[in-house]
Amino acid sequence: MFTDMQRKKLLAFASLVIIVISGLSMYAIVGFYRDAHLIRVACVGDSITERSGYPNKLQTMLGVDYTVGNFGVSGSTVSADSKIPYMNQSQFKKAQDFNPNIVVIMLGTNDANPEIAYNETNFESDYARIVHAFQTLQSDPQIVLAYSPPIFANNSAWNNTYLVDTVIPRINSIADQMNLPTVDMYDTFVNHSDYFMDGIHPNNEGSTLIASTMYDAVTSV
Repeated sequence: MFTDMQRKKLLAFASLVIIVISGLSMYAIVGFYRDAHLIRVACVGDSITERSGYPNKLQTMLGVDYTVGNFGVSGSTVSADSKIPYMNQSQFKKAQDFNPNIVVIMLGTNDANPEIAYNETNFESDYARIVHAFQTLQSDPQIVLAYSPPIFANNSAWNNTYLVDTVIPRINSIADQMNLPTVDMYDTFVNHSDYFMDGIHPNNEGSTLIASTMYDAVTSV
């Protein structure tokens, strides 16, 4: 048999356990509710997205009401006829599984390199396929198309003239056809070659500028 003192101690301990469990349960419920109500932003792109760090900076700028996912794939293209078509990569599926509320797509730099993208004939239809995959999600996300930054690497296979004359107009055409907003990263960087490490990939200042420009776009949709 327990003494009165032992019973009181057991009762106090049991009460403490109940309080702790209740607190943890409430914390889990609050956390689940908060996560369920976060605005999910999917950053889709190539190495400029995957490696520059701009999605992390965008997360910091947007704050605790948002969660930003980095779904960049280095070397990837819009074109399905290439070394690394974005639509064939696992990150594309992961971006859809993220069930985003907002999707920012910044692809096209590698489509301006004939050594990577072999045939750009179907660029617009391939881009539309990428966009459509997100449009059919249950989350019904807002989709923003970003023009690629300028290519300052003059002694490389990447062709800035092709980017300006062909890739960007095709992105703009898709935006018009599908009634989607655009972000002009080309004009944003055209006078900032010093913001790139190698003429293609942004340095710290460059990734910060991308993030702040994307911030304006994301908070405007």
